[in-house]
Amino acid sequence: MSLGGLTLVEKILGNSLRRPVRSGQIVVAPVDRVLLQDGTAPRVIERLRALQGQELKLAERTVLFVDHGAPPPSPEIAARQAELRRDITEFGFGFSPPGSGISHQRMVESYACPGEIIVGADSHTCTVGALGAVGLGMGSTDIACAIAMAECWLLVPDSIRVELQGRFEPGVCSKDLMLQIIGRLGAAGANYQSLEFAGEGLKQLSFDERLVLANLGVEVGAKTALMAVDAITVAYLERRGRPWTGKPVVADADASYTRHLKLDMSTQEPLVALPGRHDDIAPIGETDAESIDQVVIGSCTNGRASDFEAAAQILRGRTVDAGTRLVLAPASAAVLEETIRSGAMGALIEAGGTLVTPGCGPCVGIHQGVLGPGQRCVSTQSRNFPGRMGDPSSRVWLASPYTAAATAVTGRLTDPRELLLGT
Repeated sequence: MSLGGLTLVEKILGNSLRRPVRSGQIVVAPVDRVLLQDGTAPRVIERLRALQGQELKLAERTVLFVDHGAPPPSPEIAARQAELRRDITEFGFGFSPPGSGISHQRMVESYACPGEIIVGADSHTCTVGALGAVGLGMGSTDIACAIAMAECWLLVPDSIRVELQGRFEPGVCSKDLMLQIIGRLGAAGANYQSLEFAGEGLKQLSFDERLVLANLGVEVGAKTALMAVDAITVAYLERRGRPWTGKPVVADADASYTRHLKLDMSTQEPLVALPGRHDDIAPIGETDAESIDQVVIGSCTNGRASDFEAAAQILRGRTVDAGTRLVLAPASAAVLEETIRSGAMGALIEAGGTLVTPGCGPCVGIHQGVLGPGQRCVSTQSRNFPGRMGDPSSRVWLASPYTAAATAVTGRLTDPRELLLGT
């Protein structure tokens, strides 16, 4: 159990419970919203039916997002989605149709609010932590119980503080920073802990870049990933037509952490995760310049407007290498609209990119960018396990939008600063 002041996760959970809580305590916490997605929702529905007509207290604050098979790539998935449509009508859930976007992005855009506790049948529910909300990925039974009872059982997690200083140099972004953190901590280095970002450097990051930090918290095993609400958070909500006037919650200066990382963003360099493990990290300059068959820019990690604008900085006036295909997968329809207005998407398509439906398609390897035997891909997504994007013999490097765009131009693993700065 922690001593001294309270961490951010302890503060948010305590506010919801209306009493102080400490890490190590087991609590039954109120749940504000539930996220379902088409890949895991059928198992949740199955468990809800086992409740045999019990009142579902959180039905109206539960949303099903069709993002993994959008639009359905097979008759079986089409049939399952049709059945889910009937299920949500029966249970009274909200619905986000195919093409509207990835659940985590849509939850941040239109639903989640600072200070809330949100559970989801998807590990990247922690993305809402960029809003100062506690996002918890859980299994099907826990999610069904949360929908029915509007609460969840929870062990209050310990916390790791990540203090950011400085600002990024051109060609470097928060994906590179998070790859560094994942490499340092390892895939299980923050198991069942809260990853809490703070420091003067955080103020230099756009809201889109903060979403990357929160989204990838689960890739070190974190139960949730958080940052305090500030002017950048409030401005994002206002742009989305959801003004927020609550009181920001911040960690106490004397809060107790299991670990304290201090990172200078001004010294950050472009990194990649090597094929097979998302925590096997290397500087782009130390990787073999292998030829690349496919580049993907998108996913719930890096599928936002600023990601496509970063890629367009490199690809404007250039073309995709003849031996490489470039797949563009926006995180939501709203992101797509924004990139069309800014001209970024047009520039990427003119360079040779292929636009696909906003959703999870390329990342989960069920359609829209599947890899064949032995093919090599550089992607901005979160995971690169063998076979995730297609054939088990294919290989996937994880990288930033800058690195992905530079690789698309040259057809090989490339430091983006070579094209962006001519270095």
